[in-house]
Parts: sequence; structure tokens; C-alpha cells
Amino acid sequence: MAILLAAAAPPLELEAITTVAGNQTLEHVTLNARRICSVAGITDVPIAAGRDRPLRREPVVAGQIHGASGLDGVDWDEPRVAQDARDGVELIIERALANDPRPLTIVAVGPLTNLAAALQAAPEIADHIDRVSIMGGAIGLGNWTPSAEFNIHVDPEAAEVVFGSGVPITLVPLEVTHRALATDDVMRRIEALGTPVAQVSIALMRYFADTYRQVFGFPYPAVHDPVAVAAIIEPDVVATRHLNVAVDTTSELSAGRTVIDVYGTTGRAPNADVGTDLVVNRFWDLMLEGLASY
Repeated sequence: MAILLAAAAPPLELEAITTVAGNQTLEHVTLNARRICSVAGITDVPIAAGRDRPLRREPVVAGQIHGASGLDGVDWDEPRVAQDARDGVELIIERALANDPRPLTIVAVGPLTNLAAALQAAPEIADHIDRVSIMGGAIGLGNWTPSAEFNIHVDPEAAEVVFGSGVPITLVPLEVTHRALATDDVMRRIEALGTPVAQVSIALMRYFADTYRQVFGFPYPAVHDPVAVAAIIEPDVVATRHLNVAVDTTSELSAGRTVIDVYGTTGRAPNADVGTDLVVNRFWDLMLEGLASY
């Protein structure tokens, strides 16, 4: 859904997609990006595979949430869009340094391994990135451990690199994305579009709805990732506060927790615009406008 919105939104020019191990293995998520782009006719955007494991930790995947393929719920045809031969980390560096015609904006909807590796390999790219919009973290409860959200938990060392890079960051945490629920009304609006993209979107969200209900008890699935795209298209869609975000990399109980200084008690300088609320109706209008363009 994030890819579909990013490719359709008029203010944005989708320059590249890089994949990273997270929801499933790198092989699976790269194939899934190719599948989505094939269904949507997105044929001119390079899809490059990035890192297949976190910077220092063993890989973790979320098969119990997203299925064995990482994108269960659809009988996929063979993708028509090929994988780009370049390395995903190198592609991030290349596009950032190209800086043409405007600074690069990165929307990160998985573990931050690729971006952290790019910043470590070429620190100068920090000056060429306009903003990073991250779907990840939580002010309070996690969704993978009691205190950590999945994307940050998978590679907390990478998150620490990104939050310490000085790059402007918008963090879209669970407190915001849990408001982006695909309700019955939303599903009807998407289904009414009647397009192949709409049909695939419905099938994926129905699968996700079942697992989200079983695991988390939500009546509807939270469509997390496109909220980070919407925060770039229309920043006012996500209300934010400028706060300090630190990442716990050492605790056995809380590794991957985003420690967000809501009340300014630590004295640490703010380093991110942290989402606190979502204009739900406008978000879904943006999403529907994007899907309607296919």
C-alpha cells in the first residue's frame, strides 16, 4: 500500500525501491515488491535488494503476521518487473548524491538496515537527504515485544545510527498508524474501484485483518506503512511534536524500544518530529485517490 501510494501521489516522484529483510527474508520481500509493481504497472522504478540481515543481529521475520511469503492472501502471477542488478544500499547512496533535481526523501517502512548501512558507508549523504519518514517505533506499547515495535526491534543498532545522523526525521509510531484502520467502509470504497489493483489490495487486507484480529484483537487491520508516505505528501495529515528519540540496544527485555522523551526530562536535544495523531479521513482520501489512479 505504501508503494502504491508513493507511485500515485502527484507531489512525489518515486525514484527507487530498496528491499530489506524484515517482514520476510530478503528474497521474499524483493519478489513481493516486484509483484506489486507488476500488478500496478509500475515498470520504470528500479527495485534493488538491500541487506539480508541486521547490522549485528540474527534475522527476524514476521511470518505469523504476513504469512510464509510475506504477502499472503493473493494467488500471484509471475512478476513482469525485473529486479535491478544494483545493491540497494549503493542505490540509496547514488540517488542521494545525485541530488537532482531536489534533495532525496526516504520513506522507510521496514527495518532501517539499508539506510544505516548507507550512512555508515557514505556519511556525506546526510547532507543530501531532505527528510526520512519512518514507520516504526512506539511512544508506549510495542507490537513485537511488550515494549518494542517490529521494525525497530529487528535492527535497533541501525535505528540508532539513523536517529544519530542529524538527518531530518518524521517518526510515525504505532500510536498514529493504529488509527489507520481499514474499516468495513474503507474496504467497500476500495472494492468499488473494481480494478485489479483494488482487488489485490482487498485480498491482502482481508488476510492481514484475520491475523491482526487473532494476534492483537483489533476489529480491523491497521494499514501502517502508507501513513509514512502520507506524512510526506501532506505533512498536516500527521500531527507531530519535535522530541528526542533514543533507541534501546542493550536491554534483554526492551531491545528495540524507541525511548521518546515526551516531557523533556532527559535534556537530550530533539532529533525527530514524532507523530502523535492522524487526520484519519484525509489519510484514507489520499489512499483512495492513489488507488483510483491505477
